[in-house]
Amino acid sequence: MRSIILGLLCLITPIISNSQNTLLDEIDKDDTTNVAAAAFKGLKVVNFESTKMVNQGEFYFIVSHRFGSIKNGFDDFFGLDFANTRLHFLYGFSDGFNLSVSRSSFNKTYDISAKYRFLRQDEDVPVTIVGYSQVAFNTLLEEDLILRPVDFSDRVSFTQQILISRKVSEDLSLQLMPTYFYEGYVDYAPQDNSQYALGIGARYKLGPRWGLNVDYGWHLNRADGSPFVNPLSIGVDIETGGHVFQLHFTNAQPTFESGFLGNAVGDWGDGDIYFGFNLSRVFNW
Repeated sequence: MRSIILGLLCLITPIISNSQNTLLDEIDKDDTTNVAAAAFKGLKVVNFESTKMVNQGEFYFIVSHRFGSIKNGFDDFFGLDFANTRLHFLYGFSDGFNLSVSRSSFNKTYDISAKYRFLRQDEDVPVTIVGYSQVAFNTLLEEDLILRPVDFSDRVSFTQQILISRKVSEDLSLQLMPTYFYEGYVDYAPQDNSQYALGIGARYKLGPRWGLNVDYGWHLNRADGSPFVNPLSIGVDIETGGHVFQLHFTNAQPTFESGFLGNAVGDWGDGDIYFGFNLSRVFNW
């Protein structure tokens, strides 16, 4: 397994201004002539975090929304009757360190996360490397659900990721996301609490204001017989004046890391997928 991961890292590495006309250019205003413009325009690829960082003094409000499965068609109005929403507040303490808090309706989960940059791609450095750490708290978990007393440790999950991106060309960007996550309580008993995944993401620019995004999470130690599946998400980024829209389809309804990596249940082959969006609004303080 180690050789597979090393092979993928070797694959991405060798694949080898400053305009104020659009919001996306404004968001990327920290780029300089010798630093590659942001590999990803949005703070997320789709579900996974991207290596995009918030600039110092910027405050973001992000709404991530996933409707229910579209499989039942008009019976559930293509999923609109069963929505999951995450409200996310993010602040740039510096250009290389961001801190955020959020609340998701999936398991009524609260989370705190930090994002911090180690390297930035330029003419001498082939990739951008960013760390991402998250702690999440499941406040929905109750004794009658798991048939035993609920400990605080049951409610806690945490995630550690290394995000490695490369802007291959003006149109194409790639990203790898080696991930460790721990769930205090797992819904499938044979599953280890400690879990490992490798995320793979890409963006292809289709026009000045929009691009195609995709990400996939390969779970590396999923228990045999698990009802959960690897998350696959496809969508588009659209710049619309005052904000950035990400519209997408995914087989994972949760929007935080341990949720979509450990609890995705949709099936693309059966049409059991979720429509959703990420909406970002930036404020300068």
